[in-house]
Amino acid sequence: MCEVLAPGLAVSVLKAIFQEVHVQSLLQLDRHTVYSIITNFMGTREEELKGLGTDFTFGFIQVMDGEKDPRNLLVAFQIVRDLIVKNYALGPFVEELFEVTSCYFPIDFTPPPNDPHGIQREDLILSLRAVLASTPQFAEFLLPLLIEKMDSDLQSAKLDSLQTLTACCAIYGQKELQEFLPSLWSSLRREVFQTASEKVEAECLAALHALSACLSRSVLSSDTEDLLDSFLSSVLQDCRHHLCEPDMKLVWPSAKLLQAAAGASLRTCHRITCNVVPLLLEQYTKHPQSSQRRTILEMLLGFLELQKKWGHVEEDESAVLALRAPVCSVVFSAMTDPSVHLQLVGIRALTVLGSLQGFLSPSDLELVVDHLLRLILHEEDSQSSEAAMEAAGSLAPIYPQIFSGRMVPRLGEELQSEWEEEGCRAPRALQQRCLQALAAVSTHTSIVKETVPILLQHLRQVQKGSEARNAQDVVSVCQSLHRVALQCQQDAESCWYYHQKVVPCLLAMAVQAAMQESTHPLLSKALLEEEALAAMVPVISAASTHLIPELAAQSVSHVVPLFLDGEVSFLPQNSFPCSFQPFEGGERLEAQRRLVALLMAFVCSLPRNVVIPQQERLLRELLALSCSCNCPFTATTAAKCFAGLVNKHPAGQQLDEILQLAVNRMEPGLAEGPHRTQALTLLLWVTKALVLRYHPLSSHLTDKLLGLLGDAELGPVAADGFSLLMADSPDVLHKGCHADVRIMFRQRFFTDNVPKLVQGFHGAGPDVKANYLKGLSHVLNHLPKPVLVTELPTLLSLLLEALSCSDRVVQLSTLSCLQPLLLEAPQIMSLHVDTLVTKFLSLASSPAMAVRIAALRCAHALTSLPTTVLLPYKARVIRALAKPLDDKKRLVRKEAVAARGEWFLLGSPGR
Repeated sequence: MCEVLAPGLAVSVLKAIFQEVHVQSLLQLDRHTVYSIITNFMGTREEELKGLGTDFTFGFIQVMDGEKDPRNLLVAFQIVRDLIVKNYALGPFVEELFEVTSCYFPIDFTPPPNDPHGIQREDLILSLRAVLASTPQFAEFLLPLLIEKMDSDLQSAKLDSLQTLTACCAIYGQKELQEFLPSLWSSLRREVFQTASEKVEAECLAALHALSACLSRSVLSSDTEDLLDSFLSSVLQDCRHHLCEPDMKLVWPSAKLLQAAAGASLRTCHRITCNVVPLLLEQYTKHPQSSQRRTILEMLLGFLELQKKWGHVEEDESAVLALRAPVCSVVFSAMTDPSVHLQLVGIRALTVLGSLQGFLSPSDLELVVDHLLRLILHEEDSQSSEAAMEAAGSLAPIYPQIFSGRMVPRLGEELQSEWEEEGCRAPRALQQRCLQALAAVSTHTSIVKETVPILLQHLRQVQKGSEARNAQDVVSVCQSLHRVALQCQQDAESCWYYHQKVVPCLLAMAVQAAMQESTHPLLSKALLEEEALAAMVPVISAASTHLIPELAAQSVSHVVPLFLDGEVSFLPQNSFPCSFQPFEGGERLEAQRRLVALLMAFVCSLPRNVVIPQQERLLRELLALSCSCNCPFTATTAAKCFAGLVNKHPAGQQLDEILQLAVNRMEPGLAEGPHRTQALTLLLWVTKALVLRYHPLSSHLTDKLLGLLGDAELGPVAADGFSLLMADSPDVLHKGCHADVRIMFRQRFFTDNVPKLVQGFHGAGPDVKANYLKGLSHVLNHLPKPVLVTELPTLLSLLLEALSCSDRVVQLSTLSCLQPLLLEAPQIMSLHVDTLVTKFLSLASSPAMAVRIAALRCAHALTSLPTTVLLPYKARVIRALAKPLDDKKRLVRKEAVAARGEWFLLGSPGR
């Protein structure tokens, strides 16, 4: 390793080793030392070693010949690769160097159990492949070897040979492949036609693709044979006729081979598609059956997708462009076929045709839109309708004018026609499809500007409708608006347009509805239902998360004064019958207070660097509302909004003061009074906000929560609160809305609080023990499994005790926790197999269906434990699992069949 050895010493050392030392008679460690000496000298004395010429290559061949230890082979293979890649002189020893390495191919090595060196079979395979595929000089020796191993009965040998061939094609040229092409094609074809292994088939297709690409790369001179042309002729000759066979047995293997070759280059694509696409079009016309047409169209689809790979091609170079009319005719006919499966393939083909630049003419595009509209609105099968919507969404950004001018107005008209006769209800399914299609097609800014007004107008009509119009209509529109919002997030122009258009409109309609509730209680309340407000929350949130800070600041300067001061001037149609005061008291303002959910959706989704005006006042109002409101929905949303703002609030005195104020409000509320549940809800959300950002006060609040587990009234709710603390929240306090979420917060919470939960359980009275078990199971259920496995020995006895708890939530949560542990920690779980079997079989008869299903899944997972441990229980379990086979619920029967089948096979040969 010394870098200052005198010149010539490295050569002297190696000559001495080559001449005087019989390396293969040494111990493994000493052989490894010899390889290390050579490696080090090759790194620091390359020019000196190259001065030895072929003597160095021959000397190393003698050193390596006969090596068997995998640790040494990894180093030796690397040396051989360096010899080749760094252009050491191989001279007449190319074949000898190939022989000394290829004798290990294919690698047959199984690491011993508990191998401390960690060498895997895959390491040796990749290292040897790097040698064999490092030079074209090995081709004449390697290719016959690969052909021989491809014909082997061993699947591993086939796979290794095919993967090595694929690697070699990256550096080979026509000269190396010419002699062996017929044999290689014969082997590849036979494997694809005959193999039952998907892996072998996939590797064969990859090798054929690589071969075709290799031949495509070679530069032709005037006096050389065009090997690619003759090779593709062989492929076409052997595969083409199978596409015409009436029984269609070898249709798919032939199509896959042709597509693998065609995907290699523009030239191969042109040659094969010219021959195959007209034939497929002819076959489609000849076969009247939908099933056969579907197969043919799926093959055609494969060739159409290859066209996308090469981008825009002139018409005289593209076989598909030259066949535009018959291809469109076939695809359009598939979309009008009664067979749903054929329709679905036709829709996929249509999407591909639309993505080919210049393929569809203006008249074709009008037909495309008409076909998609027909399927969306009038096709009975929902699969075809949904696929047509997705296709429209894919094609709309490519052809925005035709979709905004032809499809969107038609969808709007269909939606509007439902409301022409007052009180008349059109089919809900058609309304749903129109709304979904308007959302699906909103994938371009110009289209968004057409669809969003239609959706908002429909929402206004819902608001003005009769009592029969329920909250489900609002939810449907909001789901479509939410999808549009998500699609707008990646485009700044679309995002700001959507935000400006939708957020003020939703707020205006909600404020209007709330004020009508205050002044005219008998009017429609659809927008004020919890279900409807909950559906509006993700719309406003998605419209706000991706705003740039300047625009977000502009928007927040309007929304916060709306809620704090009743400033409605920025809202459209803002002539309201009374003032908007959501934070004021009084029963008549209850409807206005419910709109705090929309405030939460907006302010909790803003980037952290956006300054919220009057934030301290807003926090105080939210705090007061969350602790005093009698409506659980309003109190919870106020608490979540408070927590979301606290999570993002910069650290400092202001935050400390507002948190102290919150603690001062919560503690008396938890102790006594009519608002204990509201105080607990606030405690949970504030604790979560602080746990996520590692705030020091979080430990104090968690201790407060642990203390409530012993409370007879609030204990069960507090126990369920541990799930809230550990789970991802869908609307606030997650990374998508820019919350301050530290990595590994769950692990930290586990480390700090599980010992306290265990201690509390042992010290608790019998009437509240279940609360501690429930809290513990919630924490463990959300913990990353690798962390849980390391803590399993200390917690398993408590988990087993939790299975005896009568609380179904505890049982279900514990079973969900144990199932993956049976798969990931079988050795530890084996120590408790008797208890586990008893508990699972007992819970398989639980009155709760969810518990029965979870218990049966655990009984199924038990079969991953060592067979010798399970065999004494086999007969007992099979008998016990016969009962749930007759369960009245299909999902339970399904799990019972799966579990019982695995227990029947336990101990069978080959398992």
